[in-house]
Amino acid sequence: MKITSFNPLIVTPKADDTIALFETLGFERRHRTESDSEVTAYTSIRMKDANGFHVDITENARVPQTMTAIRMNVDNFDEAYEFLKGRGFVNTMGDQIADNGSSRAAMMKSPSGFLISLIQHTRK
Repeated sequence: MKITSFNPLIVTPKADDTIALFETLGFERRHRTESDSEVTAYTSIRMKDANGFHVDITENARVPQTMTAIRMNVDNFDEAYEFLKGRGFVNTMGDQIADNGSSRAAMMKSPSGFLISLIQHTRK
């Protein structure tokens, strides 16, 4: 398994204020992704600053409060998923994997409570 990117992810029911804060800090919107799958519906904005730092801000109306996680993109989702499960992580969606046609993802919760958003881009 190879990690292809690793950065903070903020998941919130309303993203406008968070996006505006990071724009004030010098971050620019770089990429927008939307999904309306049965497993999860969201809009995600990838932001980058002049130093090359990234933050992803995801708006998801189903989350009751803002959560901070680590976004970890990998080249082999299944291998990474089993790696995390073997270390006590649990999928917050049960055994469901979100698949929007261009990526597979799961929100994984560690035994101590921190979150990793595990993603593999599959671009079909």
